[in-house]
Amino acid sequence: MLVRELVSRFEQFAPKSWAEPGDPVGLQLGRLDAPVHKVLVTLDVRPEVVAEAIEIGADFIFAHHPMMFRPAKNLDLAIPQNQMYATLLQHHITVYGAHTNLDSAPGGMNDWLAAALGLQQCVGLVPSNGVGATSEIMMGRIGDLSETTTVREFALACKRYFHVDGLRLITHTPEAPVKRVAILGGSGGQFYPAALAKGADVYVTGDVSYHPGHDMIAAGLNVIDPGHHIESICKPHLTAMFQQWAQENNWAITVQASQLNTDPFTFL
Repeated sequence: MLVRELVSRFEQFAPKSWAEPGDPVGLQLGRLDAPVHKVLVTLDVRPEVVAEAIEIGADFIFAHHPMMFRPAKNLDLAIPQNQMYATLLQHHITVYGAHTNLDSAPGGMNDWLAAALGLQQCVGLVPSNGVGATSEIMMGRIGDLSETTTVREFALACKRYFHVDGLRLITHTPEAPVKRVAILGGSGGQFYPAALAKGADVYVTGDVSYHPGHDMIAAGLNVIDPGHHIESICKPHLTAMFQQWAQENNWAITVQASQLNTDPFTFL
């Protein structure tokens, strides 16, 4: 089969037009008409992931985070990122990225994250700015826990749910009750007013910076920052989805989730 067949089916699930303006989603490197036999699903496209793809014989990398957030200014192969591009081309590996369109898609990234927290009766958190997105296409989710807990206990539970060694808790009331929870994968600090407006007791998101953290506390919102890498939850979900489509469409491909942890942070 060809790369475009899998891409076409995926874009029925999460159209590129649902991505936030300026988000570089879609084909990152290679050709849509390239043949594909083995797919490697990853959160990030890093040199070690490319080496993994070569080792397992993958000819298509499907990533959540776009490989090219910032355009290359030159093709100096002494720069590791440029060398990675060259290695991909040398091994005829096609790369595709689905970012905020997957974040907004019903049944996509933020539904997977909400399910990991056990949230019930979820609704969308932030309207998508993507072209043609309807009122049902939203980033983030907000829902209720089955039982009330505390901010502190819920933060500890998040460590278990997302398999992280550490997280940041932004609160002055760690023993406050928690029932209603908002979550937005990735860097969602700017959207905390939406969590407040929809009655969240806790907002879970990554990459919260110093001054917004102060603003969140002043506004009376408890925030849990388990990092950006929790979005790696997409790997098993996308793998299972692609395997199901392959079976339904008689695609002669195999699909494998990357086994690598691409989180750049280590907790000591």
